[in-house]
Amino acid sequence: MGKGGSLSDGVVKKIVLSYTYVAIWIFLSFTVIVYNKYILDKKMYNWPFPISLTMIHMSFCATLAILLVRVFRLVEPVSMSRSHACCRLLHRRSPQKENYKNDTMFNMLSISLGVAVAAYGEAKFDVWGVILQLGAVCFEATRLVMIQILLTSKGISLNPITSLYYVAPCCLVFLSVPWIIVEYPILKETSSFHLDFVIFGTNSLCAFALNLAVFLLVGKTSALTMNVAGVVKDWLLIAFSWSVIKDTVTPINLFGYGLAFLGVAYYNHSKLQALKAKEAQKKTTQADEEAGRLLEDREGDGSGKRNDQQN
Repeated sequence: MGKGGSLSDGVVKKIVLSYTYVAIWIFLSFTVIVYNKYILDKKMYNWPFPISLTMIHMSFCATLAILLVRVFRLVEPVSMSRSHACCRLLHRRSPQKENYKNDTMFNMLSISLGVAVAAYGEAKFDVWGVILQLGAVCFEATRLVMIQILLTSKGISLNPITSLYYVAPCCLVFLSVPWIIVEYPILKETSSFHLDFVIFGTNSLCAFALNLAVFLLVGKTSALTMNVAGVVKDWLLIAFSWSVIKDTVTPINLFGYGLAFLGVAYYNHSKLQALKAKEAQKKTTQADEEAGRLLEDREGDGSGKRNDQQN
C-alpha cells in the first residue's frame, strides 16, 4: 500500500480488468437485447417466437463451440471421467465464492428495493409481465451461480469456450420441449416464412459473443458482481427506451433508480475496500515471512560462529 492509502499496481490492475470485463458484457448484453426486441416486436421485424429465437442462438453456439473444440482444436475439452467429475462437483470448494456478510445482504436488499420501487412506478404496469420477470431473475441467478461453480471448482478446468461446448447442446435439448408444444404448431402453419440468414446470423453471432462474455465475467469476478452489473445494464436500456423508443419514465421510476444507484455505488466501494485490505494483508504476510527468514539466517550464523569458537 502506497502513501496516503494509494492503490498498488496489483489492485489497480484488478480493478481495470474487472471493469473491462463488465463493460464488454454490458455492451454485448445491451446489443443482444435490443436486437432481439427488433426481431420479436410486431411493429418491427415481426417474428414473435422467442423460444425459436433462443434455439437458433443455442444451435449456433453449440455448432461453433464444437468446431472450435473438436475440428480446429483451439481449446482442449475437459479430460476427466464422468464419475471423477461428479465427485469433484459434489465435494467442490470454490476459490472465488462470495462469503455471506450482513452488510452485503443489506446492500443487495437496498438494490432490490430500488428496482422494486422502479417497477412499481412503471407507467404501463403489467402484473403478468412482472411475474415473468421475477421468474427470469430467479432462473438467471441460479444459472450464474452454477456457471461460477463450473468455472472455479477445483479439478475442473473449464474456460468460456469449453463451458459453452457442454452447456449449449443441453440448453437446446431442454428448449425443444416447450418449443414443440408452444411454437412448432404455429410455425408449421406459417409456411411462408423463410429464414433470413443475415438477420439471424448476425443476431446469433452477437448471442455467441455474449455467452462467452458471461462465462468470462463470472469466471474472473463472481455471479454476485455480474448481477450487480446487470442493474447498470438495465439503466442503459431504460435510458435507450426513453430517448429512442420514447417510453414513459415516471418520478417513481427515477426515485427507484436512484435507490438502486446508491446501492451499486456502495457495493463498488465495498469491493474496493476489500481489495485494499487483501493487498495490505498480502504485503504484511510477505514482510513477516521475510523477517522470519532473516531471523533464521541470523540464528544459523550465530550458532555456526559458536561452534567454530568451541572448536
